[in-house]
Amino acid sequence: MNTKIKAIDLNLWYGAKHALHGINLDLYENKITALIGPSGCGKSTFLRCLNRMNDLVGSARVEGQVIIDEKNIYDKDVDEVSVRKRIGMVFQQPNPFPKSIYDNVAYAPLKHGIVKKGKECDELVEKSLISAGLWNEVKDSLKNPGTSLSGGQQQRLCIARTIAIKPDVILMDEPTSALDPISTEKIEALMLELKKNFTIVIVTHNMQQAARVADYTAFFHLGDLIEYDETEKIFVNPKEKKTEDYITGRFG
Repeated sequence: MNTKIKAIDLNLWYGAKHALHGINLDLYENKITALIGPSGCGKSTFLRCLNRMNDLVGSARVEGQVIIDEKNIYDKDVDEVSVRKRIGMVFQQPNPFPKSIYDNVAYAPLKHGIVKKGKECDELVEKSLISAGLWNEVKDSLKNPGTSLSGGQQQRLCIARTIAIKPDVILMDEPTSALDPISTEKIEALMLELKKNFTIVIVTHNMQQAARVADYTAFFHLGDLIEYDETEKIFVNPKEKKTEDYITGRFG
């Protein structure tokens, strides 16, 4: 199994608050890794370290390394925009741009020069929407605003938008917490399909979701990584009592 991302002794502070304590974690290529744990335990903070989103928080300070394909993304010669191009992000609330469905998907590839306007761009938009399981629902309404879609469709549009820039890794921060069960099921099926081509890291509060989709699960608590293993082992036979207590609902 190939390691896609390696966090080495990763620490993060928000001002004086020490939010992540020396995290060491290998994330594997073409696998889904779920990050679980109670609110405020550091899982979203860790996720945002993987594409330098914490750089946007003035008080945040990171120490340690995040190695992606043998390069530390926090090295001085690394441009955070190029990092975010390779590592896509899907947020909790669907956030389509106030543009047409077509332009939502085409905007970044055109801006980054990945495709040229016209047939090449049309094909990329179609392919991205097919990959996100949305094409058949929107192919006749590509000029309509992205915001006119239902919540579940908007989230799949955001996934299509992420896929369109051809990232290596897709980060998902509670991507289904705002969605109904049917939309959630569609997005989970989509993740299983997408991992053939992408490495996926997902933050979820939903234990059943982690059990259903993740190959590996990491349990965070109060800024520490308590346990990390194959998902089945974490849920059926955890090594740490704290993990077991969280999974069985004794706290969190």
